[in-house]
Amino acid sequence: MKRIPLGRGGPEITNYCLGTMTWGRQTPEADAHRQLDMALEAGISILDTAEMYPVNPVMGETIGVTETVIGNWIAKTPSRRGEIAIASKITGQNARFVRPGQDVTGATLREALEGSLERLNTDHIDLYQLHWPNRGSYHFRQNWRYDPSGQDATRVRDNMLDVLQSAQELIAEGKLGQIALSNESTWGTAQWLRLSEEHGLPRVASIQNEYSLLCRLYDTDLAELAVNEDVTLLAFSPVAAGLLTGKYQGGAVPDGSRMSLNAEMGGRKTDRVFTAVAAYLDLAQKHGVDPIHMALAFTVQRPFPVSTIFGATTSEQLAHVLSGLDTVLSDALLSEIDEVHRQHPMPY
Repeated sequence: MKRIPLGRGGPEITNYCLGTMTWGRQTPEADAHRQLDMALEAGISILDTAEMYPVNPVMGETIGVTETVIGNWIAKTPSRRGEIAIASKITGQNARFVRPGQDVTGATLREALEGSLERLNTDHIDLYQLHWPNRGSYHFRQNWRYDPSGQDATRVRDNMLDVLQSAQELIAEGKLGQIALSNESTWGTAQWLRLSEEHGLPRVASIQNEYSLLCRLYDTDLAELAVNEDVTLLAFSPVAAGLLTGKYQGGAVPDGSRMSLNAEMGGRKTDRVFTAVAAYLDLAQKHGVDPIHMALAFTVQRPFPVSTIFGATTSEQLAHVLSGLDTVLSDALLSEIDEVHRQHPMPY
């Protein structure tokens, strides 16, 4: 592992981030607390959560449970709070689970953050992310039919300004460290940055988008923006919801796995994906690298700033992930990965 800045001039974080979205549903609280202890012992310095977690599925009655699980750990071990940066998210538009389904505004940002603070048993959140844009998003396989033609750019920017002004107030009150994005586009991120500069408001530090060997939408315009504007990618689903582990090859659906709970894997299960996975598994075997470690190492060796979010349903799975976080892929393997990507550029 190494440490990288979180945004421009932000605090340093590890280039791997502990994910928590199964905590309180698939992962019992005791095991979640064990995972936190294990991650800190391994040197991880940031965890990611959200007010809407746990998932698989998201349910109104479990909104906030994951943050509460983390907050209970903080209450038990308050001296360790300073060892880890907490990144959480405001939900925004949703199926009436939260606030109920409202857009992100300056007012809802404050309401959501203060709710997260209470559940997390902390007086500040280091990074608060907008889970997705109010105007919609091309992420989660929506890129195939994405249509931005109905957007009102003036209204979008007015809303961004309102949110940034609220973020500035929360930062001044000591409740918020940095504001950030998730499931955003290049244009959207550029607008946030422009408004920050024009009005002397907080700068978005990071963008949490999906990124893996199977999902490389970030590689072009967003990568260029990230490098030149110092926006850190928090990469989610780096093993493609488990596809890149190989556990679903040959039609297998292990009990308790993501596919057993979500048969289509959020649109990731396609006729093409298993052929692409097989090619990456063959590469890992050829080079003597664990496929999970290969998938994770690939993401942090990209030519733009990345902290990759890895999650584990059990502490045993987490131990396996942690054992490979110092993996470095050779130039030869990276070149062969590029060849496989050319053959299977968009498998879902």
